[in-house]
Amino acid sequence: MRLLAAWIVAATLLAPAALLAHESSLGVLELREVRQGAYVGRWTMEPTIGAARVDLRAPPHCFLSMPQLECGAKGLVGAMTIGNLGSRMSAALIKIIPLQGETRSYTITSANPTVSILGPEAPTLESWMALGATYLNYGVDHILLGADHLLFVFGLIWIVGVGRRLVSTITAFTIGHSISLAAAAFGVIGVPERPLNACIALSIVFVGVEIVKQRRGEAGLTARYPWAVAGGFGLVHGIGFASALAGLGIERRLLPAALAFFNIGVEIGQLAFVLLTLALIWAHRCLGAVLPGSRDLLPGYAIGSIAAFWFIGRLLRVLAID
Repeated sequence: MRLLAAWIVAATLLAPAALLAHESSLGVLELREVRQGAYVGRWTMEPTIGAARVDLRAPPHCFLSMPQLECGAKGLVGAMTIGNLGSRMSAALIKIIPLQGETRSYTITSANPTVSILGPEAPTLESWMALGATYLNYGVDHILLGADHLLFVFGLIWIVGVGRRLVSTITAFTIGHSISLAAAAFGVIGVPERPLNACIALSIVFVGVEIVKQRRGEAGLTARYPWAVAGGFGLVHGIGFASALAGLGIERRLLPAALAFFNIGVEIGQLAFVLLTLALIWAHRCLGAVLPGSRDLLPGYAIGSIAAFWFIGRLLRVLAID
């Protein structure tokens, strides 16, 4: 387990600063039609690479010179591409606000750098399939790039171990974040993002303290009621997942489908992380390494210290000191 602890601590400490801050590499471009076939572009969420460096390409019949986009009588219909998506800008959402009709949204990812801008007959079956693939991938990316969520799940695994208790604990966490994710996405509940992220960091500090208690032979709350703790904090983390969707400006009619695919993606990513962790534990046992004794407090202190560092940084942001 010492090897496993070293792995998770090193992976977390070596993560890029942007990842630790749980910031999104997503950009949101709003194209508002000001007269027929003429649009004005504005980045409502600027990508980390900077708006001026985005290699945006409009359909061939359009003339693009940001912030102006001229498409003539044919209108904005056809392929739009971003040619330089990568690790610092993983996806971009394009919102088209026509003079008449509903706002339409399209997501461009590094896996699918080109989208087909559809006419007023959308959404079609093709667009539904594109929506599913986009938000499934975005859910997987969000959980696998969210070091705070992964560290919380890792702490739960550390406390409850493998077997039936782990299944019930992870299931409770899933139920918790699914409920709050749906409630937040539909506007039933709302929590400011900065205080929420501070609370998420604090929940990981709590798990670190619980690990230390367990190693000292004390029965902490998580050890006694793991499903209740996992479910309760799952509600908090789920609102955090919803904040990832909030800035995307998804049409309300598309929100249920986008939410479902995003949540499935989160679960796939979470399950992959749990299986990877269990595989490392199994490999460690196969090597015949001696497990640390009850006095080994390093994992709990490491998890708690990292989370406390996050909490302080996020608290400073809440207080607008940064």
